[in-house]
Amino acid sequence: MVEAQNLDYLREEMRNITNQIIKLVHDRMEVAKKIGNIKQQLKIEIEDEKVELDIKKTVLKLTKEIGMDVEFPGRLLNLLLSESVKLQNDQNTSKKSSTHIAIFMKAKELEKDGKKIIHMEVGEPDYPPPLKVKEELAKIYDNKRYHYTEISGLPQLRQAISKKFSNIVPEQVLVTPGGRFAVFCAITSLLKSGDELINIEPSWPAYKECADFIGAKTRVLKTTLEDKWEPNLKMLENLINVNTKMIIINYPNNPTGKILDSHLLEKIVSIAREYNLFILSDEVYSDYSFGTYNSILAYQYDKSIMVSSFSKTYGMTGFRVGYGIGNNDIISKMRKVQATSITSVAEPMQYSALVAIGDDIQGNIDSIQSRINLICKRLQKMKTEFIIPNGAMYVFPKIIAQAYSDDISLVYDLLQNGVAIAPGSGFGNSYKKFIRISACQSPQLLNEGLDILEKYLK
Repeated sequence: MVEAQNLDYLREEMRNITNQIIKLVHDRMEVAKKIGNIKQQLKIEIEDEKVELDIKKTVLKLTKEIGMDVEFPGRLLNLLLSESVKLQNDQNTSKKSSTHIAIFMKAKELEKDGKKIIHMEVGEPDYPPPLKVKEELAKIYDNKRYHYTEISGLPQLRQAISKKFSNIVPEQVLVTPGGRFAVFCAITSLLKSGDELINIEPSWPAYKECADFIGAKTRVLKTTLEDKWEPNLKMLENLINVNTKMIIINYPNNPTGKILDSHLLEKIVSIAREYNLFILSDEVYSDYSFGTYNSILAYQYDKSIMVSSFSKTYGMTGFRVGYGIGNNDIISKMRKVQATSITSVAEPMQYSALVAIGDDIQGNIDSIQSRINLICKRLQKMKTEFIIPNGAMYVFPKIIAQAYSDDISLVYDLLQNGVAIAPGSGFGNSYKKFIRISACQSPQLLNEGLDILEKYLK
């Protein structure tokens, strides 16, 4: 009887404490709104990494003082911070942002209305897949290759992928519907709500989008044109705390075309080892390397995940075939996400990818490099600053023109005049003075598009 009374008392106390927590969260959100209004008036960024880290240090210090496990309070704080940012973004009516995909969709709408658009906004090669793929597609129906496959992918496809890399076996390969889904599987299977990952910007927006999807917090390590897009490793280490679980790297980089030298990459791997962090390495553009390139797989770090795709290398964007490579435990976790969501990649597409492997792609590489050189020569004559890329499919110039206060205004003006380019702010809030130009069109179309861009920059 006494125990039952104690249980009722404790349950009531739990309810009261929970109600207090909810009220305090409400009060915190009201304060966040006021802060958001002031930031909007002052025209400053909503997310402030330094302020957030200072708050986190204070919370972790308190947590240790009261003898509480430090990881959960850190995750809880990240959820509160994320909600504050979301609330402030929602109330910021003056916020102007867009991504390369949003521009691409808008361009497609204009094309439906009969407007000619030169597509320099997306990384979609204008050359077709290998001829072998066409021949395979013609045979797929007769060969009855239109069934479910193993969740991880066709054994022979995984075998062929593993042969491209030393010390990799088929069991370490997961075939996914595009490289994007391999990224999604890795982030959603290895992180949980309130965990943190570190993302090096400028970067493809999908990494943060995947983290946001599960409520994980993205810490940003910004790189600059002045530093030749090289990450500051001391700043990287300062971002790491008890809730950090993953570092994301993408080289050759989208959008800058930067390739990280082996010395820097080795140091990043050493930092990950020291703090027991996952490294997710997006190497979709690795075949488009115009100099020395090192894969994360070369470092044999057990907590690394390498992601790649058939989209860029073989001009197979619409086939949606990518893959992830990791240790057996990582691949097992990623496979569960794939099993739950899509079962497997379409069998016809996997067989198409299988025949593409090993095809001579040097012509594709030479073509992209030649087009990048063309773009760079034209940009050197305009009022722009940039680092000549040593990989990928893009040039990422800084706009000096006085006529435009931000990238979005220029991008939409160009779109109305038949040229689609990607806004720099889609790759990070610090890059509103940049644009990304894709080298995936013919030299003639690139020159036409650059002619129009040059007029606007004047």
